[in-house]
Amino acid sequence: MSEPSPHDSSREPAARVVGLSKTYGTGEAVVKALDDVTVDLYAGEFTAVMGPSGSGKSTLMHVCAALDQPTSGEVLIGGTSIGSLSDKQLTMLRREEIGFVFQSFNLVPTLSAEENITLPLAIAGRKPDAGWFDQVISTVGLGGRLKHKPNELSGGQQQRVAVARALVSRPRIVFADEPTGNLDSRAGAEVLQLLRDSVDAHGQTVVMVTHDPVAAAYTDRVVFLADGRVVDEVRDPDRDGVLEIMARMTEVADSGDVTP
Repeated sequence: MSEPSPHDSSREPAARVVGLSKTYGTGEAVVKALDDVTVDLYAGEFTAVMGPSGSGKSTLMHVCAALDQPTSGEVLIGGTSIGSLSDKQLTMLRREEIGFVFQSFNLVPTLSAEENITLPLAIAGRKPDAGWFDQVISTVGLGGRLKHKPNELSGGQQQRVAVARALVSRPRIVFADEPTGNLDSRAGAEVLQLLRDSVDAHGQTVVMVTHDPVAAAYTDRVVFLADGRVVDEVRDPDRDGVLEIMARMTEVADSGDVTP
């Protein structure tokens, strides 16, 4: 596999991961989820993170989004090292700089779609910018569903609410952890196109964990992890090319050779 270049000075990173490691357990039971990962996540791009089960991709996303702490190394969001922040500063960073889309939607069932979308801002004591809110609602196509509760929406509509919630605070970067994992192919395609449009139309930065080569084909770049390490990357991916790399990674794993 080709060795990815961790830094590219021609583009500005929205987030930078430097020497990141994360271990769980101790002694013989220790598990190294991330192993000295260094990678830049560029502003205004749609990046996918892929790899076999257990490769560390969700751990990487949770550490980058300040939802988990690394064992060593650092994550910088917009030049700020999140490891140097106090709990209060971390809370503010998550609220103002980071959007997160969960696989399971994570909507509040008693709130309307509109209330779910604006909830993070309401908690912060802020009102959404009216013009931006209208743009987000137009982008996600929920104009006629804002008063509906989650149980009155399809899975795809619920995930669009979750995406709108992530976008409405105008974060520096949006992380999406398997955002189409609970959706059928049609609803999944709608959500992927929505994320793609948020990058193309609004310059949003999106980083998505996925196992789906079709989903990866919507992105600008795919970063591949294996055994907690970055082992390859491809730009302007297509489904077949991603499938080929994943098949090669599986062959390497089955052979027991884990060197990148």
